[in-house]
Amino acid sequence: MTEAHDLKEQAALASISASALLTVGKLAAGLFSGSLSLMSEAGHGLLDTGATILTYFAIRASGKPADEEHHYGHGKVEAVAALAETGLLIVLAAFVMFEAVRRLMGHVAEPVEATWPVFAVLVVSIAVDLVRWRSLDAIAKQTKSDALAADALHFSSDLVGSIMVMLGLAASRFGYQQGDTLAAVGVAIFIAIAGYRLGRRTIDTLVDAAPKGLADAIRKGVGAVSGVVSVDSVRLRPAGAQVLGEVGILVPRNMPLERALTVKQEVAAAIATIAPEVSVTITANPVALDDESALELVLLIAARRRLAIHHVTVQEINGAKAISLDLELDGRMTLGRAHEIASQLEEAIEAEIGPGIEVETHVEPLEVAELSGRDATAEQVKSIEAVLAQAAQDGGVISDVHHVRVRETPSGLVVNYHCRADQSLTVDQVHDAVDQLDRHARHAEPAISRIVGHAEPVGG
Repeated sequence: MTEAHDLKEQAALASISASALLTVGKLAAGLFSGSLSLMSEAGHGLLDTGATILTYFAIRASGKPADEEHHYGHGKVEAVAALAETGLLIVLAAFVMFEAVRRLMGHVAEPVEATWPVFAVLVVSIAVDLVRWRSLDAIAKQTKSDALAADALHFSSDLVGSIMVMLGLAASRFGYQQGDTLAAVGVAIFIAIAGYRLGRRTIDTLVDAAPKGLADAIRKGVGAVSGVVSVDSVRLRPAGAQVLGEVGILVPRNMPLERALTVKQEVAAAIATIAPEVSVTITANPVALDDESALELVLLIAARRRLAIHHVTVQEINGAKAISLDLELDGRMTLGRAHEIASQLEEAIEAEIGPGIEVETHVEPLEVAELSGRDATAEQVKSIEAVLAQAAQDGGVISDVHHVRVRETPSGLVVNYHCRADQSLTVDQVHDAVDQLDRHARHAEPAISRIVGHAEPVGG
C-alpha cells in the first residue's frame, strides 16, 4: 500500500472513534434533557459512526490493485460508499423534519431541560467536529478520496448542527420552548443540504463526469506543444484518486515517426505538469496541412511505400504540374518488376495531387549489399587529396580539403572527404562547387566509382 492510502486508513479509524464517543455523549445528554434537536444530532452521529465504518472498509477495498475483473482498479468503491452515506443523510433529515413539524403543528412544546452538562457535550462536540472537518478535508484533498471528502462534509454539517442545537437549547432555557424544535428543523435542513452536495459529487463520479475545467486546461496545455496541429479530443473520467482518460492529437502527416513519438512524450509531460493525478492514453493521428507543397507530398508518398527517391523536380507548365524524380531500386531486380513499382508510385502521386499532372520516374540501381574493402595505399590517398586541393583552389569556392579517405572495393575506389565553404553561400552554390571537385577527381583517377564530399562552414 502507498503512504497516501495508509494516511486515509488512519484518518478513517480516528474518525470512527470520535464519532462513536460523540454519539454516546449526545444521546445521553438528549435523553437527559428531552431535547429533540440534541437527540436528532445523536441519531445523526449514529449514522456518522456507521458511515465512517463504511468509509474505512471502502478505503481498504479501494486500495486493492487492478485485477482481471477490475482493469482500472477499485477506486470507485469509495464513491459507492459515499453514495450510501448520502442515502443515510437524506433518511435522517426526513425523520427529524417529520418529528419537528409534528411538534410544531401540535403547538405543544416538549419540556426541555437544558443544564450545563448538556451544553458541555455540545461544546466538546463542536470542538471535535471542527478539528475533524478541517483535518479530513485536508487529507481528502491530498489523497483525492471521495469517501473522506464525504466524511468531511458530514462533519461540517455536524458542526453547524451542533451550533444550532446549542442556540435552540439556549432559547428553551430562557423561556422559548419551541426554540429546540426550530433548531431541529435547522439541523434537518443542514443535513439535507449536506446530503445533496455529497450526492451530487458522488453521482458525478459514478457517471464519469469529468472534473470541472480540467479538460479545458489540458486542451490548452496540449495545444501549446510544438508539433501538435490541434487537439482532436479530450476524454476524462475520475477513478478514485486518479483521473483516467484519452487525449487525441493531430500531427502533420509528413512528420517522421521518431518526431511523432517525441511529440507524444512532450504532450504527456505537459499534462503531468497541469494535473499530476491524470493518467491518459495519447493518440497521434496524421492530418494533411493546407500549406503542404507538392514536394512534401511526393516525399511522403515515397516514404509510406519505403522507397528511396531523390532529385525531385516540380514544375508548373501551363497551369499543370510536371514532376520528375529518381527512384532507387535493387540493381538485381528485373525491369518488369522495377517498372511495376515505378508505375504504382506514379499512380499514387497522381491520386494524391490530382488529375492532369505529369509524373516521370528515372530508375537507378540501389546498392543493397555491403562492399568489402580495404584502405588504399598512402600514395593513392596523397594523389587524390592533391587533385581535390588543386581543384578547390582553381574553383575559388571550396577551401581546406581535409580528412580524405580512400578505400579499394570490388566496384572501384570509394572516396570520402571534408571541405569548407563560406557559410553565407546557398546549398545550390556549394553543391555545384563540390560536384566540380568530384568531376576533377574522377577525371584524374578513373578507378573512382563513388566520391562523397562533406562541406562544412568556414569556422564551423
